[in-house]
Amino acid sequence: MKEEYAIVIKNLVKKYDDLIAVNDISFKIKIGEIFAFLGPNGAGKTTTVEILEGIRKKTSGQAFVLGLNIDKRKDLEKIKKIIGTLPQEFNTHENLTVKENLRFWSRMYAYSLPVDDLIALVKLEEKTKAKFKNLSGGLKKRLGIAISLVNDPELVFLDEPTTGLDPRARRETWEVIEGLKSQGKTVFLTTHYMEEAQVLADTVAIIHKGKIMDIGSPTQLIDRHGGENRIVVRCNDQETRDKIHDLLFNFGPLENEDGDIVISSKKGALSKVVDLLDENEVAYSDIITQRPTLEDVFLSLTGEILIIDEKSVED
Repeated sequence: MKEEYAIVIKNLVKKYDDLIAVNDISFKIKIGEIFAFLGPNGAGKTTTVEILEGIRKKTSGQAFVLGLNIDKRKDLEKIKKIIGTLPQEFNTHENLTVKENLRFWSRMYAYSLPVDDLIALVKLEEKTKAKFKNLSGGLKKRLGIAISLVNDPELVFLDEPTTGLDPRARRETWEVIEGLKSQGKTVFLTTHYMEEAQVLADTVAIIHKGKIMDIGSPTQLIDRHGGENRIVVRCNDQETRDKIHDLLFNFGPLENEDGDIVISSKKGALSKVVDLLDENEVAYSDIITQRPTLEDVFLSLTGEILIIDEKSVED
């Protein structure tokens, strides 16, 4: 019988003395999906991944990877041969070119995909002769993804694959990751970028201080925890802002964010707001609706804002 799940975790715990890094977590990852482990640094994401990869020992619980039990040595040896990994601090031979690096890693396996196919998959055709040390951060990550696919794995672990990248390089890397799903791969993605999880993942598990707060599709999580849609009225001066505030007072609590007036968007509210402002000839600059995001979900579940340190982003 074919496995339905690529990963099954039951009551997994990892302790370091008095520190509980992974706190009794359970979840399943379906074969062929992109699964995002979303949370801040130190939440337990990398520890969980390294337990599944056989790098760290769990304290208790059970974990199965592609139907194989990580507690059994023979199973663990098999797991290491059929998964692909991109560690958070990825590096490879600096003075070898893109093609030379892939050839080097291909020799590690009894079977490997053609190097040219891997290069095409991550869109590095124009960089085959470039040395690793001369690649941009984004291109290095794409080469790292290619190396993780050398053995044609069924399951790929990508640990923070876009950390430190500028927005353009990040989106280019997203395209490569989306391509893995079309190749039939299962992707276990760890990230602290809300938008990355929302754009890429079929399923998101929000992890905070070692515990899974909730799990579901991005839409399911937003529906459960994101709150209502919002109407944002933008205006250019304080006098207009005050007038809008007075006119919309009966629509419920008003927020003022960066000079914008923000109200909850109940059914039919948008047309009523537009009609009211037009009737009173209010010269607002723009009016838009905003759907809640995973950032709202994280705040609702944890009471905290997930702060991203952009100092590490490449120029």
